[in-house]
Amino acid sequence: MSNKIQEQRRISIDELPTEIPNFSSTFESKDSIIKKWIINWILSAISKNQIKENDILPQKKEISEYLGVSVGTVQNAIRYVEDEGYLKSKQKLGTMISNFSNPIQDNVKSTSKREKTILAIKKAIIQKEYKIGKPIPSTRKMSEFLGISQNTTRLAYEYLCSIGILESMQMRGNDSNWYLKEIPTISTNDIKQLDNLSADTLVYKITNDLKLYLAKHYSIGEKIPSQEELADKLKVSVKTVHDCIKQLNRESILISRRGRYGTILAQNPISPAFEPLKEKSIFVKAEDAAFYSYQKIENKIINLINKDYKASDKLPSIKDLSKKYDVSTNTIRKALISLEQQGFVTFGRGRFGGTFVIEKPDTSEKQSYQWLSINPDYI
Repeated sequence: MSNKIQEQRRISIDELPTEIPNFSSTFESKDSIIKKWIINWILSAISKNQIKENDILPQKKEISEYLGVSVGTVQNAIRYVEDEGYLKSKQKLGTMISNFSNPIQDNVKSTSKREKTILAIKKAIIQKEYKIGKPIPSTRKMSEFLGISQNTTRLAYEYLCSIGILESMQMRGNDSNWYLKEIPTISTNDIKQLDNLSADTLVYKITNDLKLYLAKHYSIGEKIPSQEELADKLKVSVKTVHDCIKQLNRESILISRRGRYGTILAQNPISPAFEPLKEKSIFVKAEDAAFYSYQKIENKIINLINKDYKASDKLPSIKDLSKKYDVSTNTIRKALISLEQQGFVTFGRGRFGGTFVIEKPDTSEKQSYQWLSINPDYI
């Protein structure tokens, strides 16, 4: 085994193609473009005996700097290439050139969270009886339904496209509208793998650990530590803690506010019968009222989209929207960023850039706010 490891060679970043992909000439996502770029390079370099099986790719950070994209984009692209059988990942070694002439034999791996997500989506398609040729829920809505991150859900959607179950209509950036092309099938073994889908996710496990930690050390109404401190205590990344806090906000266990107000414990995290935190003042502080200003504009933009725009339409500029609603451009920017995070709009750069509608927001479940001079939470 040691001899095989010694023979492995790490490919230099200089061995990658000098011609960088053009990311601005198409609506196709960057990770999809990079996937094709990597596969074409592997096929060409193998045919010229420049690389061989088990050669190790440059580090993802090196590739991201070489291409001028994020590490996450490179990671997604490499996952796609692994799905095609051209690469394989080994812990403590890296990502290696695979024996793609016999991918089934060479690319056997344990079921990952993404693979279980693929099974869960297949099951949802069958149970919900979606029709061929009709749209299915966005990655945002499906991720909320499954309790899985939106990025993992999007990777699963992309894989289902590659095997002909789904079809995507690319929009600006990394977003798409998704359509059912073929009804999937799942086996009894697949269903067994789905039983522990939530339990296998890191965010799910850390969220439970965080609930126990907060219940032990904090009382309702107290401010909890920063995400950096919690990440250090729980021995996970800040991103994982951020996702856990978002989940606890959705469950109304935490209330997060901007600036010095931080995040406070609103309910007992582990008790099934808890009372929500009551506001102590009938009046809203000026700082708190300012925090909500962009949300008011967000609702107005949602109404504007639903009334006058459809998917792929370009919204007015931030400057024009600030004049229309008589607020600062910074308030408009915060509102649009919030809508982008929810999957309703996306941003394009350059000469033909701007803010583009991905899908019309569903206002049937949106909470309505009354912006009064008294504290509605107190009421």
